[in-house]
Amino acid sequence: MRILSWNVNGFRAVLGKGFPEWLAGCGADVVMLQETKAHPDQIPAEHRDPEGWISHWNWSRVKKGYSGTAVFTRRPPLAVDTGLPDERFQGEGRVQRLEFEDFHLLNIYFPNGQMRQERLDFKMAFYDEFLRYAEELRRTKPVVVGGDFNTAHTEIDLKNPKSNAERSGFLPMERAWIDSFIDAGYVDTFRLFTPEPHNYTWWSYRFNARKNNAGWRIDYFFVSEELRNKVTEAWIESDVYGSDHCPIGVDIRP
Repeated sequence: MRILSWNVNGFRAVLGKGFPEWLAGCGADVVMLQETKAHPDQIPAEHRDPEGWISHWNWSRVKKGYSGTAVFTRRPPLAVDTGLPDERFQGEGRVQRLEFEDFHLLNIYFPNGQMRQERLDFKMAFYDEFLRYAEELRRTKPVVVGGDFNTAHTEIDLKNPKSNAERSGFLPMERAWIDSFIDAGYVDTFRLFTPEPHNYTWWSYRFNARKNNAGWRIDYFFVSEELRNKVTEAWIESDVYGSDHCPIGVDIRP
């Protein structure tokens, strides 16, 4: 199964930046989107439910034009649901679970902690609840997690680690949570194949950051350890434009 993930930073905006053509030619079985910023009723039907795909939308119910996720699948999953079990983390459209024969697939848009301390606290609590949720799912099937984690894990995952050491997205506590996620038995699929630095998935719109490849790797596919040997490829599509993020992909064999 080929799975792609992309934070599109506004689904309606990316429609005019080549998204329909990219989707038609991407070759994926599943495409997961984050930061869609739209209710499905705001999207033309041909894009809300693209031909050849089954669409699954989870929009923000607490604030319009904010957050939100969507998944397009070539074949129907066994089950679909949204949100984490804890009510504190429901309503922003950040989580979708799709059950397939061989694993649970989670589309995730983790909160950004940069605005204020309250949101950083929310992000860290969200992380912890997410890990509990993933581990509960894992009791029944392996887990695949893809999306925007809003944290660069190590110094090679961003261009300027020292100058960002006190900024949310690269704080010690955020990086330590990713350590704990890995310690719990989840594998960063991209690093199975590409140990080198200078591979990023997000670039600021300022200072010609993308042109200069001054970015952050904050979008990931993780798999639970039992799927490690079934991952045949993982990559970053840095040549795809339309958002401040680029798509990422993973291939998992049956």
